[in-house]
Amino acid sequence: MILKLKDGDVKIELFEDVAPNHVKRIKQLAKDGKYDGVVFHRVIDGFMAQTGDVQFGNSSNDQFDLRRAGMGGSDLPDLKEEFSDLPHERGTLSMARSQDPNSANSQFFICFKEASFLDRQYTVFGKVIEGMDLVDKIKRGDQNNNGSVSNPDKIISFK
Repeated sequence: MILKLKDGDVKIELFEDVAPNHVKRIKQLAKDGKYDGVVFHRVIDGFMAQTGDVQFGNSSNDQFDLRRAGMGGSDLPDLKEEFSDLPHERGTLSMARSQDPNSANSQFFICFKEASFLDRQYTVFGKVIEGMDLVDKIKRGDQNNNGSVSNPDKIISFK
């Protein structure tokens, strides 16, 4: 898949054999255009960039509320975890969730560097295979405010 950012295209490999239900969800939401215009609402330097709140984080719809971005999801049911032994390393795409392991829905994050403390606790569903330099350019958030980003970068399209 191609994640189009303001600075160019990021090529993503999806791991259908490892996390089939999560990959199916990402593909479905992408096909429906739900990620187009969604902001990177939480970006922590040296850790990860989080996006995918299609409810409150989509800058092109009337429910957009940057203060609430990160609290929403899609209208589809939450997913059962698909944890694996794949490591959280630079370029890994993994599903965001609440404390409940079975609460992933539409939000995901891209790791800027290795984050092994997340291994086997979050569902890894893909990896950046081209364009990580573009991911590195995503606007960082306020380190004193849990990485919240004012005037955040956004996904142009995800196809």
